[in-house]
Formats: sequence, C-alpha cells, structure tokens
Amino acid sequence: MTPLMHTASESWEVAVSLTLIIVFTALVYLRGWLHLRSTSLNIIPAWRAISFFLGLSLTWAAVASPIASFDEKMLTAHMVQHLLLMTFAPPLIWLGEPVMPVWYGLPRQFVTVVIDSALQLTAVQRLGSVLAQPAFCWLAAAAALVAWHVPALFRLGMQSQAWHLFEHASFFATGLLFWWPVVQPWPSVPRWPRWSILLYLFLATLPCDVLSGLLVFSDRVAYPMYLCTPRQSGFSALEDQQCAGALMWTCVTVVFLVAGTILSMQLLSLKTFREDEYSAPVSG
Repeated sequence: MTPLMHTASESWEVAVSLTLIIVFTALVYLRGWLHLRSTSLNIIPAWRAISFFLGLSLTWAAVASPIASFDEKMLTAHMVQHLLLMTFAPPLIWLGEPVMPVWYGLPRQFVTVVIDSALQLTAVQRLGSVLAQPAFCWLAAAAALVAWHVPALFRLGMQSQAWHLFEHASFFATGLLFWWPVVQPWPSVPRWPRWSILLYLFLATLPCDVLSGLLVFSDRVAYPMYLCTPRQSGFSALEDQQCAGALMWTCVTVVFLVAGTILSMQLLSLKTFREDEYSAPVSG
C-alpha cells in the first residue's frame, strides 16, 4: 500500500470511528430523554434536545465530515474546525442539559457499578471541583487556543494522525470546560457571581483578537506547510491565512456578544423581578 493510500485509509477509519461514537452518544441521550418524558418528568423541553443534537452534528461536521479532509489544504478549513469544536458545538451541547438524559440513557448496571462508584472517589470529587472553577476553564481554553496555533505544534498536529486527534480532542474538551460556567447546565453550581461571567466572556475574546490580528495583518505565511499544498480555492496561502483570521475574529465576537447579551437580559430580568417583589404591597 502506498503512503498516500495508507493515509487515506487511516483517515477513513478515524472518520467512521468518530461517527459511531457521536451516533452512540446521540442514541444514549435520546433514550434517556424519552425515558424522562415517559415518566412525566418533562423537565427537558424539546428545544433543549434539538440543541444537543445540533451540537453533536456540528462536532461531527468538524471531525468526520468532508470539511475534515480540507484542513491540510486550507487554513480556513482548519479554522472552521476549531470554531465548531470550541465556539459553536459546546454551548449547544450544554443547552441540551445532557447529564440527566445520558444518566438515564445508559444501562442501569453500568451507571451503578461504574459511574456511581467513580463519583464516590475522593480524587474524582477533587478533580471535578477544580474543573468547575471558571478561572481554570478560562485558562484551559486560552492555553489550548494559543498552544495549538504555535507553528511548531501546529506542524506536529498536521504531520501525525494521533496528534491531530489529540488536538481536536483538546479543542473540544476545553470548549466544553469554557462554556460550562456560562451556560451552567444541571448540576452545575455557580462559583462566581453571575455578572462576572460578562467579564469572563470579554477577557476570553482577547487571545482570539490577538491571534486573529496576527493572522490577518501579517505579511508572511505563518504556517509554511500551506505553501506546498495545491491551491484549489483560488486563494493564495497568505489570502487563505487572512481569511482564516477574519473568520475567527468575526465568529468569536458574534457568538460571545450573543451570549453576553442573553446573560445581560437574564440579569436585568432578575433585577426587575426582585424590585417588583420588594415594592409589592403586603396584603393582610
């Protein structure tokens, strides 16, 4: 088998494996969600389930769809993957309130023997406490973003299938961590005042702004490997880089602005409700 055929076969096997994992996750969630509805526990409305499945679909699009085959040819395609895994899919997945449906969707014996036992371990509880800290979530996401765009690590991820998978996994995992304190799905417990998440979102835009600015305004190609690939889009390697940087800046700004706006409206609604409650006359 030639090296080219071997690489294509490896990529196909990875895509099929990831697709099966995502489909299995969707089926487990669906089974648990239907169970909750059948027992009159309609605590997760349909729109949340749709959000979860949409998040899984975007994850599949990033790692197993034809988009994944273009990341070695265009930096813009690579940036689309990164944005899907860190910025778009994770908040949609958390909006689906996945913990309870997945809990009820898995076999009861597996939940009792494996998950319940693991959650009783002191080390697991301490790890969960650390992972739930917003400061850690922010730093993990920023570190993954910056580290994987350093040219040496970027080249490593492109030259090795294993490192490429690890890169995608770190994007997705840190994306989930980052959005956990923003969405606060059950059973999360607020660690910071809710208003501080606005500052959390604003500070998160800074590494993205710096990186996208370097890509857009640089007069040389940051990742020389794209100079050696055939240009099928009509863009030069430098134009492709500028497009990737502009896409990153635009998408991150819009998504974070939408999240900040929704959060601000929730805070204002809560404040108005409390003021109305305090000002209401006492009957008796």
